[in-house]
Amino acid sequence: MEYLDLKGMNCPLPVIETKKCLESKDVEEIEVILDNFVSTENVNRFLTSHSFVTTTEQKGDTYYVRGALSGKRRTAPVELKKVLIFVDGETMGKGNEELGKVLMGAFLKTLKELEIRPWRLILINSGVKLVSQGSEYIEILKELESTGVEIISCGTCLDFFDLQEKVGAGRISNMFEILSSFTEATNVIRP
Repeated sequence: MEYLDLKGMNCPLPVIETKKCLESKDVEEIEVILDNFVSTENVNRFLTSHSFVTTTEQKGDTYYVRGALSGKRRTAPVELKKVLIFVDGETMGKGNEELGKVLMGAFLKTLKELEIRPWRLILINSGVKLVSQGSEYIEILKELESTGVEIISCGTCLDFFDLQEKVGAGRISNMFEILSSFTEATNVIRP
C-alpha cells in the first residue's frame, strides 16, 4: 500500500500529488492523508475516476482516503486536440481580487499537470501583465512554455501597458494570429 501524507496542502496540490504517485508506481492500494474536506472530496473523485474503490474516514481534523484498484485502471484517451486557453485579465473569476490571483496561480500550475496539455495560451488586455518580468506568475508560465505550450501576448495590449520590452515568457503577436487561433482550436477555455 502507498501512503501519501498531504496535510497542509491546498487545492489542487493533493490531486496533483496523488496523480504523480499513481503515474510513478504500479499502485493497487493507496491511502491519502488530508486535513481539508474539499481536498478530500477532490482526491476521492480523482481516485474513483481512475478505477479505485474508495472509502473515507475522519479522525478529528484528519481525513484518510483509502483506495483499492478495481479491475484495470482507466486512462483518458489520447486525442488530437488543440486546446486554447484565453486569458483576458490578471485574475480568475469576478469578485475578490486577492482570491482571483490565488485562483489564477492554481489554474496556471494545474495546466502543466493535464494529460492533454493546451496547445496555445493567448493573453490579451491586462492578461498580458502575467508574462511581464516581475509577475508572480512568470516562473509558472516559463515552465508551461518549456512543456511545449505556446504563449502568445497581444502586441497592442503590451504597447498600451508599456510592457513590450518586459515580456518574460512567450512571444508577441497580433490580432490576426489571435483570431486565427480561435478558428483552429478544437476547445477554448477561458478562466
